[in-house]
Amino acid sequence: MRWQYRDTVLVVCTLALFVTVFGRVALSPIVPEVAAEFDLSNAVIGLALTGMWFAYALTQFPSGILAEWYGERPVVLASVCGTGLAAFVIVGAPGFVVFVLGAILLGGLAGLHYSVATTLLTRLYGDIGTAIGIHNSGAPLAGLVTPVVVSWTAVRYGWRPAVALTAVVALAIFALAVRSLRPTEPRRPDRSLSELLEPGPILDLLSRPPVVFTGVIAIVAEFTWQGVASFLPAFFAQYHGYSTTLAGVLFGAYFVTQGVLQVGVGIVADRFGRDLAIGICMITGIVGFLLLVAGSGLVPIAAGALLLGVGMGWGAAVFPRFMDRLSDAERSFGFGLFRTAYMTVAASGSVVVGLLADLFGWRVSFGFLTALLGLVCALLLANRALGLEY
Repeated sequence: MRWQYRDTVLVVCTLALFVTVFGRVALSPIVPEVAAEFDLSNAVIGLALTGMWFAYALTQFPSGILAEWYGERPVVLASVCGTGLAAFVIVGAPGFVVFVLGAILLGGLAGLHYSVATTLLTRLYGDIGTAIGIHNSGAPLAGLVTPVVVSWTAVRYGWRPAVALTAVVALAIFALAVRSLRPTEPRRPDRSLSELLEPGPILDLLSRPPVVFTGVIAIVAEFTWQGVASFLPAFFAQYHGYSTTLAGVLFGAYFVTQGVLQVGVGIVADRFGRDLAIGICMITGIVGFLLLVAGSGLVPIAAGALLLGVGMGWGAAVFPRFMDRLSDAERSFGFGLFRTAYMTVAASGSVVVGLLADLFGWRVSFGFLTALLGLVCALLLANRALGLEY
């Protein structure tokens, strides 16, 4: 097939997602170092990371509005550049309060990208599950590279230089995006903010039974994803006693599996149905959690990490499931609104997982996440058995 401009857009958007995830994931491997420097518990660190995820969630809807006013290109550029600048705030933090503020700023600026880029790709591609799967692979690619590089840098030079790597990566991708992305026409440049925020259309969209059903699945899956992304390296280090470097390698393996096989999840979702692909992800994730908690030795733990990576590739099936239920005119506004709605609720994943680990240990904490994936399976089966067609 001949290379087309839409393929360039897909590559640039995937790399932009890589940057925004790099910045957020870079904080996970340094949790023990930050906790030691500021004398904090897992629950308090989890609260800071929840603030980052909460800010990430809140900017999903405004990003869609900005794209309708100014086009997608400036929003994507602002997200990449802003992620790099926010990393400098964290690097220079004299205390934990500034660290938290920097994490929140990073989350908010990184959150501008995903909804806008996904909507743009949905307009350019017909097989949206495959396109979204490829775009989403930028996140696991960051998950492969970030833990290893950040862990090695943190051990050798300290956690602050490790976080500074985010700015370096962001600058490089920002330069590529500026050069490669053409200006995009605003979809509704004359639409007022009051019109966009009118309660009627918002409530109408969010109250549709298929949207509510998909939203519940997304909330549970995202809650689980955030808990894993925030604490999996700490789980390897504290529960299994692995070194920071080995924990980072396993965390990277988890993410790269998610990235590579997420494209396959999108293909299954396009060819055989969204719900089948989601169910496969949930079951695989459950098996992965069980191996991580009950297994002993590097082989079963590594297998558990890889299976969990497959399970957390659910986005390539869940997001097309939502897009299928929107008209083309609703997608930019609607997808950002949907992302903000479900991610705001799911943003507590980090603090809940950290708190459960402090109070009851990692076995209970990760067991809770396993039960949540089982809940999604039950919902899918009920929807099919009862013929609800949600």
